[in-house]
Amino acid sequence: MSKLADHSNKTLETYGWTSVPHDQSLLLKNINPWNPATYDVAEIRLPDTELAKKVTEYARERLPEHVYNHSMRVYLYGQHSCAAIAQKHLPSFLPSLETYYLTSLLHDIGTTPENLHATLLSFEFYGGYLALNILQEYGASNEQAESVVEAIIRHQDLGDVGTITTVGQLIQLATLFDNAGKNPTLISKYTIESVVATYPRNQWSSCFAHTIKEELALKPWAHSSAIPKFAETVAGNKLMEPWDRTP
Repeated sequence: MSKLADHSNKTLETYGWTSVPHDQSLLLKNINPWNPATYDVAEIRLPDTELAKKVTEYARERLPEHVYNHSMRVYLYGQHSCAAIAQKHLPSFLPSLETYYLTSLLHDIGTTPENLHATLLSFEFYGGYLALNILQEYGASNEQAESVVEAIIRHQDLGDVGTITTVGQLIQLATLFDNAGKNPTLISKYTIESVVATYPRNQWSSCFAHTIKEELALKPWAHSSAIPKFAETVAGNKLMEPWDRTP
């Protein structure tokens, strides 16, 4: 008989399975736009478990530098978003930061040149498949590995209907912030300066827009096609434009 998944509240909270509204406006409606989350990268301590170390090394070795930098920015922005949200009404966002870190590192694994051409699957779906194998090999529990996979597969599932996990919502908030400049008042420009000084953008907007176009040329059925003017929105990211120009 197959082992049953652990649905206990402790496990769900620990690994980021808590259900929250998919509609970001509901989560952010009580956030003061004049009091954005403000941190310095030096204040942030990265998860240092054996699993986190292994996945960090994997990501460093296999992700192009610009994708790795984006992944780290997503973690840092997501942690800031988490703090801003949790301080108000959603403390359930806080316990799952290690799982969110693993998600951040692996969420774009499907966009590497090798992986983009290795499958007919949309990049986030194939990325979820790869992440499940990686995390199981490195000893993650099924509940944690599957939380990462759920979030990776849904990180481009944009919309305002239904619910999503806390980790899934954080990865959406952070990727939209870094890729499209959405919810610009959530995080201060001081924090952006600190993050990009450590993990430079290196013209990330044009780079990721090119990846989107490449995927759609290879796979016109890809899930990226469901996001209206996706490549144009990424390329036209006004919030991050000053740092995209920085060599």
